[in-house]
Amino acid sequence: MSRLLIISDTHVPGRGRVLPAAVLDAVDDADVVIHAGDWVGVEVLDQLGTRAARLVGVYGNNDGPQLRARLPEVARVEIGGVRLAVVHETGQAGGRERRMDRLYPATDVLVFGHSHIPWDTTSPAGMRLLNPGSPTDRRRQPTHTWMTASIDHGALRDVTLHHLEGPPGDSGR
Repeated sequence: MSRLLIISDTHVPGRGRVLPAAVLDAVDDADVVIHAGDWVGVEVLDQLGTRAARLVGVYGNNDGPQLRARLPEVARVEIGGVRLAVVHETGQAGGRERRMDRLYPATDVLVFGHSHIPWDTTSPAGMRLLNPGSPTDRRRQPTHTWMTASIDHGALRDVTLHHLEGPPGDSGR
């Protein structure tokens, strides 16, 4: 079994000064940390790269040349027989599932970010689409969020959206 931490849109420094302690605790508990972009500063990449057992990440639209030099736009990995793709942006919500089926046909789970709005749906082809929201910039959402999940016997299981209210650096926009 592999335990996953799924985060995106950390915006450190900027929207958040640091990652919340609960997220860092989840990093320590995870076998794989997945970050769907908008790190903003290389400090979080370095911090997670040092702390995580395995890190899979992509750059986002707010990530500059330093991050783009170290991260891909799309990451594809297989974990425990589950094919994952990670990307920052997927476009508008309307029609997202069918669009992602076309763009990522050999994918079981697509992790994305950008909107800061948690998302958990299944496409017509059976692909699971997950957006963890943001642990540092809740942007009109009631809480800051991230996800955990597990992969066991070739299946994604136990997808959980975690909520945290008011960490340091809360923009609440």
